[in-house]
Amino acid sequence: MPAGNRPGPPTRTGPRSGEEGASVTPADSSTEDTLDLKLPPEFLALFAATAFDAAEPDTEYPAGAARPGLLGAAASWPAVETPAGSFRLVPVRVDRDLPLLTRWMNDPAVAEFWELAGDERVTERHLRGQTEGDGRSVPCLGVLDGTPMSYWEIYRADLDPVARFYPARPHDIGVHLLIGGVADRARGLGGTLLRAVCDIVLDHRPGCPRVIAEPDLRNTPSVAAFLTAGFRLSAELELPGKRAALMIRDRSLRHRL
Repeated sequence: MPAGNRPGPPTRTGPRSGEEGASVTPADSSTEDTLDLKLPPEFLALFAATAFDAAEPDTEYPAGAARPGLLGAAASWPAVETPAGSFRLVPVRVDRDLPLLTRWMNDPAVAEFWELAGDERVTERHLRGQTEGDGRSVPCLGVLDGTPMSYWEIYRADLDPVARFYPARPHDIGVHLLIGGVADRARGLGGTLLRAVCDIVLDHRPGCPRVIAEPDLRNTPSVAAFLTAGFRLSAELELPGKRAALMIRDRSLRHRL
């Protein structure tokens, strides 16, 4: 498994200038409406607050931890058994996890695709953009048999700028990931854990029709891991900063691929 699946367009701060020139090479000719991303801030704030109250009304979240918001209560998603061991997504707490994540981001193999090498301030800015946002993205540690060994971003792809570059459906959920330790790479964990995370998402987000990802096309081990996990290659996308493979795992095919 590769060191990382680099994020596409910025997911919390809005699109960068010049995104309008991106192109898509679809794998099929179907046409679907793409959601308008310019939702009023007051609507998002109200929606996030309502989702939080409904999901966990009595829970106090520590400083630096993402609230459920638009994705629901990821902190309550249980561990699942995989061929590699017991695996769980644990929402990131910046005060607790920053040193570990900074070390991973400075690994050359990770930095090539995530482009977040630098001191803790670089990683902290990236994390706080999500934990202090409206809840459309939740950063998580992947914990395998009690050991943090990967980093995941679970995000509402239909409310993300990436939705401008593919035919998004309401409640599409996207995934970014990196495998942190060198010892955990190149031994098949990527496909195994991707399948597990997709199953967690589909089990706990019944309105989600599919899980999507957009790894860099140059990152062939990452693309291979998505295929192993039951994703299909739907298109090649020209995103700001990279040419990506649009990978999709459909709910309707989850038990067949």
